[in-house]
Amino acid sequence: MSRILIIEDEESIADLEKDYLELSDFQVDIENNGEVGLKRALEGGFDLIILDLMLPGMDGFEICKEIRKQKNIPVIMVSAKKDDIDKIHGLGLGADDYMTKPFSPSELVARVKAHMARYDRLTQSGGNTNEVVEIRGLKIDKTARRVYVNGEEKQLTTKEFDLLTFLASNPNHVYSKEDLFKNIWDMDSIGDIATVTVHIKKIREKIEFDSSNPQYIETIWGVGYRFKV
Repeated sequence: MSRILIIEDEESIADLEKDYLELSDFQVDIENNGEVGLKRALEGGFDLIILDLMLPGMDGFEICKEIRKQKNIPVIMVSAKKDDIDKIHGLGLGADDYMTKPFSPSELVARVKAHMARYDRLTQSGGNTNEVVEIRGLKIDKTARRVYVNGEEKQLTTKEFDLLTFLASNPNHVYSKEDLFKNIWDMDSIGDIATVTVHIKKIREKIEFDSSNPQYIETIWGVGYRFKV
């Protein structure tokens, strides 16, 4: 049974989320304090973290940052803050998703299942020979999940790697933000396609020589993105 940790200081919200997740056969633990939650996240053997932004002891941004130093499990950040800057910050620190309160518990369950399914596929896939994509100095090792630019390794989050790999594996194909959200996050965009824009921006900052004039991921204005070859 998959284990989920909810780090949330509003007990009524945490209990509601737990009830819905347990109905879907997840094992769920709750922590109400940021510092204690981080310790549990790093030591507890959980498969996914649901992380509130505003917490006593330590905020969600710092917790996400520390989790990403040691673990690659999915992290869903939730917050009442609706500003894009908070979403950009959270996703930039390595969160896989950002949900704005209030949201329906059924939507949370759907997103948890999607992230868990994708993570399971990634961790269970493999083979004896690494599958590699190489284009103009960019090397993507799909099996080892590592990215290099002119021999220098770049550190990408799970979703950044997935998005880059998908585009590079389908060169010259133009994808809308909605298409990319559906393919990478395994769900419909639900009006939240800004997530794709944030991830494209972070990928460009890591792999492009000049992110304002990208040579790999091209913006097709009014349509979406494509990987140039």
